Amino acid sequence: MGASGADLPIRPEDVAAAHARIRGGIRRTPTLPSRTLSEIHGCEIWIKFENLQYTASFKERGALNRLLRLTPEERRRGVVAASAGNHAQGVAHHARRLGISAVIVMPETTPFVKVDHTERLGARVVLHGRGVEEAAAEARRIAARERRVFVHPYDDPAVVAGQGTVALEMLEDVPDLEVLVVPVGGGGLISGIAVAARGLRPEVEIVGVEAALYPSVVHLLRGEPPPAGGPTIADGIAVKRPAELTLRLIRALVDEVLLVEEAAIEAAVVALLEIEKTVAEGAGAAPLAAVASHPDRFRGRRIGLVLSGGNIDSRILSSVILRGLVRSDRLVRYRVSVPDHPGALAAVARIIARAGGNIVDVVHQRAFSRLSVRQTDLDLTIETRNRDHARAIARALVAAGHHVRRLEPDGVAEADIGK
Repeated sequence: MGASGADLPIRPEDVAAAHARIRGGIRRTPTLPSRTLSEIHGCEIWIKFENLQYTASFKERGALNRLLRLTPEERRRGVVAASAGNHAQGVAHHARRLGISAVIVMPETTPFVKVDHTERLGARVVLHGRGVEEAAAEARRIAARERRVFVHPYDDPAVVAGQGTVALEMLEDVPDLEVLVVPVGGGGLISGIAVAARGLRPEVEIVGVEAALYPSVVHLLRGEPPPAGGPTIADGIAVKRPAELTLRLIRALVDEVLLVEEAAIEAAVVALLEIEKTVAEGAGAAPLAAVASHPDRFRGRRIGLVLSGGNIDSRILSSVILRGLVRSDRLVRYRVSVPDHPGALAAVARIIARAGGNIVDVVHQRAFSRLSVRQTDLDLTIETRNRDHARAIARALVAAGHHVRRLEPDGVAEADIGK
């Protein structure tokens, strides 16, 4: 990996032509430095905010380039695509702009909000199958039956060239970037970026990022069959197998593909929200998760992160925020043993209040307690400023004579803080 190839199916000039073609139809998103994230991770971090596209994803670029390559006769016939999210909205949005009829096949399990968004963008939505693979098979049947053009989300040279325009803008804005860190699903984004970047600056490193639950490219590069996958927050890169087109480009042009765990992706979503005040979906946060998970790989380097999209379900985002508070000890649970008589809870509450903590939930554990019947356990969920503050609250309770145990997130394991 890392070497250029003259015989590759997509060339830098294809990406340059795509950039000229789609200019005016997509937003030229900013590439901005993050001083705080740079300080945290010991490297110079620049972020390409593709979540600022109209449909909040880079997918618009490839979709628009493919639609603009249609012949007049193909435009009259219309297009069909299969997607559970970003590709669907990109195709629907630009097909409506260009006056092209679009059908989008989405899995039956697609959240209603995504179906609604796609319909509001002007497409006819067909719900079919339990996953994207079954939806894609139905889309191909519709293409044959209605003589529509099938627009693949990544197995298409025009789509890949369109996605590569991200790199042209990044390197124009920050010419001295040393490493580009890119999420990898089907491989369309990183393939296009690698082609464009090698044409402009052959020495720049291209690093891909996959969710550890979907390490398809990592396994294929090792000559191993891709694994089955699993539930991941990074659904935008939860692809069981890339296309042969994109895999060929990755083999030739990409330096390395890293894996990131779910906890790291969730932490990156929270960090981007709190520090950059921007919403990233799991796939979009994966590059930052890679920097956090592989610090030695990036320390001291000038890095460009592709924040590929911001379409995260609000319920998922809410859960991620709460879990982030727990991981950083800004939301903790302590089990405090007290005498079971009037005023005991009030006394504990006063100690926590004086220490600056905020009780958000309390449960008396009488039936499930191992204490004397004259005692009870209080399970207290407390909001704190940070990890040090959480420890200070525990110490204050212990100093007042209480037995305090830390409840872990699963509610089972306990860490004995003492009395």
